[in-house]
Amino acid sequence: MTGATLRGWLQAEIPKSMLQARCQRLLIGWLDFKRNPIAMIGLLIVAGLVVIAALAPWITSSNGLELDLANRLQPPGREHWFGTDELGRDIFDRIIWGSRITLYIVALVSIIVVPIGLLVGTVAGYMGGWVDSVLMRLTDIFLAFPRLILAMALVAVLGRGLENAVLAIALTTWSPFARIARAEALTIRNSEFILAAQMQGISTVGILARHVTPLCMSAADAGMGRDDLSRSPIPDRSMVGADDSGRRHTHRQPGF
Repeated sequence: MTGATLRGWLQAEIPKSMLQARCQRLLIGWLDFKRNPIAMIGLLIVAGLVVIAALAPWITSSNGLELDLANRLQPPGREHWFGTDELGRDIFDRIIWGSRITLYIVALVSIIVVPIGLLVGTVAGYMGGWVDSVLMRLTDIFLAFPRLILAMALVAVLGRGLENAVLAIALTTWSPFARIARAEALTIRNSEFILAAQMQGISTVGILARHVTPLCMSAADAGMGRDDLSRSPIPDRSMVGADDSGRRHTHRQPGF
């Protein structure tokens, strides 16, 4: 398929298949995204962070964990761009290598949290009644506790480790997404296309999966960036690295 043919296929007024309709919707979403300069700047920043994290072995002189007490508390200079800490570790190298852990945690938590929040919120908003009451009271329980403190308490119970930190953060950050998804589902469930789907005999699971959830995803994605700010402090309290054998271990920050 040539470029002109592909362009015409994507710009066809009437799609001839489900695949063509989805590709056209993705194209329209990308064009709308490109018109937003703030969104493009954010995309470039995220892409830059990912590239820097991927190139960490080539742009750093150490793994950020090696101790060099002879060069402790050095000021920024040609050899150590950001200086060294009280244990002689290069701060620039630690920031670059630490970005890998932070990006990994944010990506993995987002993959876990958003589906849970969408599932709880859409089911509660669409079903209503006692289902809504039970699910929202469960959500209120998690919202009642400070998320960072609750995450640190769960880490203390589960034990140290990157996987336990991700699990603890995921268990404490799904509730805002559930609230957002429920609010969207409440406005959608009485729409005409939902009523038409019910009259056609589509099951509740089918309506939730094909109609309600896709429309709630944009609202949940809007709150994702704000919620990511609460995840970044966790790695600052314990640096999770790997030794030469590939086994993960924990390096506590000085002063904690």
